[in-house]
Amino acid sequence: MRTLDFSPLYRSVVGFDRLAGLLETAAADAASGYPPYNIERTGENAYRIEIAVAGFRSEELAIEVKENLLTVQGRKAANEEARRYLHRGLAERDFERRFQLADYVVVSEAALADGLLSISLRRELPEALKPRQIPITSAAATPLIEGEQAA
Repeated sequence: MRTLDFSPLYRSVVGFDRLAGLLETAAADAASGYPPYNIERTGENAYRIEIAVAGFRSEELAIEVKENLLTVQGRKAANEEARRYLHRGLAERDFERRFQLADYVVVSEAALADGLLSISLRRELPEALKPRQIPITSAAATPLIEGEQAA
């Protein structure tokens, strides 16, 4: 597994700290494929993220949105009972998955069913940014006096 070190880039990207941080986060997320997820467009301004969280209960999951960054965390409670596995194929490790959200995208709801965590998102543009029709008024025609030509 290769790791990329972006620290030499920080010297040449003064003022672009957020961009460098995004590159570093994207590289770290690409290295870890757990848990798998889907991103689906469900409408004109609606999206859904589905994350496979088999074995996690809703109280072991946390969803947080802060500054256009959606963070989903899974913290597995300590398993007190002694279990002896012959084969362990279900991963029960802690995880943290981050998604960078576009401007004006808000989380509308989250639901856990059948081992899938579904997070619904929608884009809500403020009224000031929505396109609007501007009515066109025409100047009233001024009556011409006989014998004068319009300029």
